[in-house]
Amino acid sequence: MPVKTITADQQRRDAQLFNIFSCIAVGLMPLIIPTLLWVAASIFVHASIAHHPNQRVRDYLYPGGYRFYGLVGVLVVVLNFSNIMSSWIPGVLHMGPLRLPMFWVWVWVLSLLVIVPLGLRDIRRARAEPWQDMTVEMAHA
Repeated sequence: MPVKTITADQQRRDAQLFNIFSCIAVGLMPLIIPTLLWVAASIFVHASIAHHPNQRVRDYLYPGGYRFYGLVGVLVVVLNFSNIMSSWIPGVLHMGPLRLPMFWVWVWVLSLLVIVPLGLRDIRRARAEPWQDMTVEMAHA
């Protein structure tokens, strides 16, 4: 069977990739399009790294995925049902013309607080990890 070598640098990059792009997407959230593109692309990145032969690489992926997809799920609910929820607590989620810009600022700030600090921590931890080259047997197609 043919053998493929996965270098330490490739493993480190794979461990950091999801968190790097999640931090960038949330940082660019006011532009909307880059964030939406990352939501779509992240599914493919997550699926490819989830099957990485090194368990340590996957260990860096899963918490980043939980954070990012959890945030996306919460945003879908809040943004779709904010008018209904505003009747539960009058005045809190009212999306009048004067409160709308501040609502979006708060959504962005809370998103940054959820994704960026822990994402940067995981990126640094992956950089400091003692990665080693590994060989993997490739199946014939």
